[in-house]
Amino acid sequence: MSVLTVDLAIVGAGPTGIYAAYYAGFRGLRTAVIDALPEAGGQITAMYPEKQILDVAGFPSIKGRDLVDNLLRQAAPFEPAYLLGRQACKLEHRDGAPVLELADGERIEAGAVLITGGLGSFSPRPLPAAEDFHGAGLVYFVPELAAHAGQDVVIVGGGDSAFDWALALHGIARSTTIVHRREKFRAHQATVDRVRDLGVPVIVNAQVTAVHGTEQVDGVTVDVKDQGPQEFPADAIVAALGFTADLGPLGEWGLDLDRRCIAVDSTMATNLPRVYAAGDIAAYPGKVKLIATGFGEAATAVNNAAVAIDPEAHLFPGHSSEQP
Repeated sequence: MSVLTVDLAIVGAGPTGIYAAYYAGFRGLRTAVIDALPEAGGQITAMYPEKQILDVAGFPSIKGRDLVDNLLRQAAPFEPAYLLGRQACKLEHRDGAPVLELADGERIEAGAVLITGGLGSFSPRPLPAAEDFHGAGLVYFVPELAAHAGQDVVIVGGGDSAFDWALALHGIARSTTIVHRREKFRAHQATVDRVRDLGVPVIVNAQVTAVHGTEQVDGVTVDVKDQGPQEFPADAIVAALGFTADLGPLGEWGLDLDRRCIAVDSTMATNLPRVYAAGDIAAYPGKVKLIATGFGEAATAVNNAAVAIDPEAHLFPGHSSEQP
């Protein structure tokens, strides 16, 4: 059984986790970043690499994949060890210090652990009428816009993802149609207005009741309230119906949980010694789940973990601009 010894083990390689690796390196801490996904970037890389992110400070607009690439470059000088495609399964403490065990048996002995696992593992909510077409025209997110060039695309859902993908695919796909079962949307009104202004059909009070095609999607039936069934061409269906989250092994570690999130105090500490949490997985009163929030929480957690590891360390190390 191999053993890796680091100062800080970061569980989760999304934006918050990668930024934590940078900040820990800035503080002189050796880090390992563990994630069950095969690539760094978390949900952004897995689901939204082409999505424009508008609420990260300093970037009026930046693609998800570009944000992740920038974060990786920022952390690179400090050489974090990325253990990707590997799940952290067990947590125990030896002499007050945490020890992680990965699914493949490797152990990570750490001065502290920072959990930045987003919402844990996630799986898409199904579109029952299209289940037989998974991988044959049915997708749950759009990692490559070019894959839908010249296609008729039907997007099912009324949230931000549905409308963001409609905007992104406009001008790339031959046609884009949104189908939503209600009149009201969860998406931001400004985004809804932009989609409507582009002339994208938005069909409300409607559901996809049948998908047509032999080996590949070639059309759908949409049942519209008070109008009955209507046929639409479709080469691809994007089921933007949201995801269900599961903490997985984290739920067995003895952490205090708050609605599938990890309860933390103002230092981002959990109820377990030398175990911290930051990003969407961390919960406290008044929490706002934004990438920008996660970055600040990562810095808070790392600074407090540094003092827990070495009580003679200063909580605030100074500003990066003051360093040589």
